[in-house]
Amino acid sequence: MSAELWRPTSGCGPDCLPVPGQVPAVPVARRVARLVGVLGMLLVGVGLAGLLPVLPAASRATALRGWARATARALGVRLEVRGRPPRRRALLVANHVSWLDVLAVLAVAPARMLAKREVRAWPLVGVLARAGGGLFVDRARPRELPATVARIAGALRAGDPVAVFPEGTTWCGTRTAGDCRPGRGFRPAVFQAAIDAGAPVVPLRVGYRCAATGEATTAAAFLGDDTLWRSVRRVLAARDLVVTVRVAAALHPAPDADRRGLARAAESAVHLVPARPVPLRPATAAAVPGPVGAVVPTGAPAAGELYLAA
Repeated sequence: MSAELWRPTSGCGPDCLPVPGQVPAVPVARRVARLVGVLGMLLVGVGLAGLLPVLPAASRATALRGWARATARALGVRLEVRGRPPRRRALLVANHVSWLDVLAVLAVAPARMLAKREVRAWPLVGVLARAGGGLFVDRARPRELPATVARIAGALRAGDPVAVFPEGTTWCGTRTAGDCRPGRGFRPAVFQAAIDAGAPVVPLRVGYRCAATGEATTAAAFLGDDTLWRSVRRVLAARDLVVTVRVAAALHPAPDADRRGLARAAESAVHLVPARPVPLRPATAAAVPGPVGAVVPTGAPAAGELYLAA
């Protein structure tokens, strides 16, 4: 596996980010108050990290969900959920726009997050990631990928939900085609873990909009050469920022499912675009009648009904 495949890039850059004054902003005093609130929630999170390992699974999920939602509120971000979050083990796969995506996913469906190894060393965040059962991957060593997939499968077999961002990079989230999207879409490797563990795959669509204008916004995006501090400052300054998490119907892979076909089906559910044609073996998902070689989600509504309107 080449470094290019293992470290995908998107075409997003400074041109995808809002220019000053484009997004409605709150006064400086409100931004400072939000920053103080977020720092306070990070300290609460450090204290929570000491409790999470000893809490029962249900209590741990409740605590993580509550902390994530409170942290989003401290940032001035409103959360909206469309669809029914999974209540049991599942591989949660989502598009990737921002560091805020992690909070959004945890606030909807607390799960063990797959993150790059470097996150373990981040101040405060690394402590929370480890305490929350985070799974870490060394992207500088592609040969370790099978072991990472095995760890994800083991977590799923143990009954834990696992959340991943299979695009492998962030993109602005406002365009569904063209140069901005990651070149190869959802990477299929992690989907093998769901097949091996016999776990459902639940696609999540994370999107950001300004409630005042009703339009999608890239204020929360974290792209290219952008720094984390600049991205945080945009979020702190944004007025009426809303993050919406849309939960699509679960995909139930059969034991002999093709991970590439499963990845394409999940990507289609997230982005509401036709799946890219790929060679499939027969019966790649649960036994639901459909076109030959198709991947059909059990209980999935019609294409136009996958998500409720925002």
